[in-house]
Amino acid sequence: MTQSASSTSPSTDSQLTAEQHQQKMQRRKQVQDQRVAERSQEKGLVIVHTGNGKGKTTAALGMVMRSLGHGYKVAIVQFIKGAWEPAEKAVLGNWPDQLVFHAMGEGFTWETQDRERDTAKAKAAWEQALSYIQNPDYRLVLLDEVNIALKHGYLDVATVVAGLEAKPADTHVILTGRGAPKELIDQADLVTEMTLVKHPFREQGVKAQPGIEF
Repeated sequence: MTQSASSTSPSTDSQLTAEQHQQKMQRRKQVQDQRVAERSQEKGLVIVHTGNGKGKTTAALGMVMRSLGHGYKVAIVQFIKGAWEPAEKAVLGNWPDQLVFHAMGEGFTWETQDRERDTAKAKAAWEQALSYIQNPDYRLVLLDEVNIALKHGYLDVATVVAGLEAKPADTHVILTGRGAPKELIDQADLVTEMTLVKHPFREQGVKAQPGIEF
């Protein structure tokens, strides 16, 4: 059976003639145009970035930058980080009229070693975050490392899910951190799992570096 151009491997694609390549791209464009035309719905999304790989917060901050570029108001609440001043805050402080930033944790859980205090801090962060989630003036709300708080039981999953269900229709909420619970994943509209393949800290003993990790 002859294999069609649309199902060939990349190595075979490179051997297509210019005309064959053009025909293939035309077919692909027709399919893509049809898909785009069929999708006209708009809604505020619940977005989860989880997994053991690096880049969960970084990807979320990319969406923050996009929203700021569109003139939207954005709120960021950090649930774990907070004992140190993140470089992101220094940069994002250039949008004081559009962005609010709350670093409400006291550092990573293995540093604080105080479950009762961590729980109190996480609950306070959630109440602060919920005030922005319920405020229709804010188009995007980022709950950074909230999944860690859920994983350790500092926050009740059902409470967070209920808060997300009550958000305004146009509000986007991003929840980052490894170990996102199944209930949150089930509710979310968009879930990305960062997969760790290699990391210089683990394989090469390279320490966290400014501009990359913080």
